[in-house]
Amino acid sequence: MGGRSAEREISLKSGAMVLAALKRSGIDAHAFDPRDQGIERLVAEKFDRAFIALHGHFGEDGTVQGALEYLGIPYTGSGVMASGLAMDKWRTKLLWQAAGIPTAPYELLHAQSDFPGVAARLGLPLMVKPSREGSSIGMSKVTTIEKLQAAFEVAARFDSIVIAERFIEGVELTAGILADEALPLIRLETPRVFYDYEAKYFADDTRYICPCGLPAHEERAIQQQALAAYRLLGCVGWGRVDLMLSNTGTPAFLEVNTVPGMTDHSLLPMAARARGVSFEDLVVKILESAHVG
Repeated sequence: MGGRSAEREISLKSGAMVLAALKRSGIDAHAFDPRDQGIERLVAEKFDRAFIALHGHFGEDGTVQGALEYLGIPYTGSGVMASGLAMDKWRTKLLWQAAGIPTAPYELLHAQSDFPGVAARLGLPLMVKPSREGSSIGMSKVTTIEKLQAAFEVAARFDSIVIAERFIEGVELTAGILADEALPLIRLETPRVFYDYEAKYFADDTRYICPCGLPAHEERAIQQQALAAYRLLGCVGWGRVDLMLSNTGTPAFLEVNTVPGMTDHSLLPMAARARGVSFEDLVVKILESAHVG
């Protein structure tokens, strides 16, 4: 928990809740912050396995997964390759496009981009985002051509790869994945411009709707597509797939989170509860799935 990424604050919150739940379940669990402790201490102190509650760089991108594999310590969640791919929204899109999984049209942005041309080709509004950040950090919704370059400059502070993605008008949904099963979909509604960092973790006006309100057969179809999108990247154990359902009923998959938030505002625990899985049972199930390689 913790770590060195821009999502450190949220990781500490997730980690604290996971730690408390593991202890309530009788697990001899201890907090470990790789920002402040050398990871070799995991070997010296003879930990049996690691529950990864790190978000963002150095925790969700394959870095810590690779270190744990080298040390021979089983860990939760996806492996090195899948973690690295899922952290990179651009390369995720490339794989999805090749496999026929629907995703929103996009273009890469750089300092010399023809910003009016990008807006003309994709249409407004646009979402501008760093390719390798989470929790909506550095992300902006652009409604006019004049604001596109400024949004690019904000995103570029966080990553050298920046995406401009067509904004899909419709319903925002998320599909939690646990042990290769898609959990009930959650529908997200926020009065904010989009489901941003504040809406995700702190706001009290975000609405989480589960059951999501779709007909059962439509929900099942989206769950199966979400599982396909997740499996294509090689993800295992647990995760969350985010998507937009357009006003015409067409899904557009956005990204896979391989270490979803586990705070009191987080979506995976909500979906698990809807399936009848308590928070304590959820973290134990995830811990039981720990693996090496």
